[in-house]
Amino acid sequence: MHSRSKLLSLAVFFVGLMGYSQSEKGVTPKSYIAYKTSKEIVIDGDGADKDWEKAAWTTPFVDIEGVEKPKYNTQVKMLWDDNYYYILAKIEEPHVWANLRQRDTIIFYNNDFEVFIDPDNDTHNYYELEINALNTAWDLFINKPYREKNTVLNDWNITGLKSAVKIDGTLNNASDVDKGWTLEIAIPWSVYKTSYFDDIVPKDKFWKVNFSRVNWQHSVVDGKYERKKDSEGKFLPEYNWVWSPMGVINMHEPEKWAYVYFSSKEIGGQDTFTIPQEEKVKWELYTLYRAQKRYFDKNKSWAKSLQSISKKNIVVDGKTLKPVLENHSSGFNILVKSPFSNKTLIIKEDGKIITNE
Repeated sequence: MHSRSKLLSLAVFFVGLMGYSQSEKGVTPKSYIAYKTSKEIVIDGDGADKDWEKAAWTTPFVDIEGVEKPKYNTQVKMLWDDNYYYILAKIEEPHVWANLRQRDTIIFYNNDFEVFIDPDNDTHNYYELEINALNTAWDLFINKPYREKNTVLNDWNITGLKSAVKIDGTLNNASDVDKGWTLEIAIPWSVYKTSYFDDIVPKDKFWKVNFSRVNWQHSVVDGKYERKKDSEGKFLPEYNWVWSPMGVINMHEPEKWAYVYFSSKEIGGQDTFTIPQEEKVKWELYTLYRAQKRYFDKNKSWAKSLQSISKKNIVVDGKTLKPVLENHSSGFNILVKSPFSNKTLIIKEDGKIITNE
């Protein structure tokens, strides 16, 4: 477990990156169909199971802001069965190095691979997993994004986690050039249960998921790799390469994560998934939420009318939305009746989405 001081430094690091500044670049989340496998995948880092051969790779990772093409390639495959969510990551890296061996240390101080999961798609109570080339894991539970006053449970563990690394080259050998490393992960569904009787397996449902890769420039000192520093002795900033772009240097905006649909069809079959129109309504609610946050930062009070934060008509797939702003003593609600389902969607001042039938 981390000391309190380390967790505090982590929170300060994230808040420094994030604040409330948001991008309105209209980034569209990626999507992927994860098919079911009838045989439990052997987690050895090889990725040699026959069903992995049938699974499709995701699109290559992009820079987190969605602008630049990363220097090195990263792609992922996914499968599932009744017990596990399987992830296979192929990470191109000519210098594979890592020195963090203690579980739940701050793994992104090494080059790493990161998994973010929000099962119920309300941007609250989500999960993060980071693993380096030594197969050292850091897993944590986050009750709200860092843009809100949140709690990070660093002592939350993925009980039953399986992971393995295979290196195409040599680890921590600065005298040669490597091809990269492969990471294989099996996450038990059971760790996401919210009650004893909760059937958490998302058969024919989607979860919000994203993957990130942190990559540092390095120096070799006394034959060992370390993060590179500038002329003033400060670490150079890391590269953040992700599957589904965020538009800002901030992974902790779960509303922008990708959609992984867990098809009940066996791998090798064919299924389809289209991002639901309801999700597009939610994207517009988050645009209004961010506008409210900016208004508060400038005026130290919440806007009393939607016209104060948005001047345009909001149209989704040809349907005009008619959101309503409600102010109350502790914040606000913005609600809209979906023209696609007649459900009422509500976003609160802390960014949580609620759906009323």
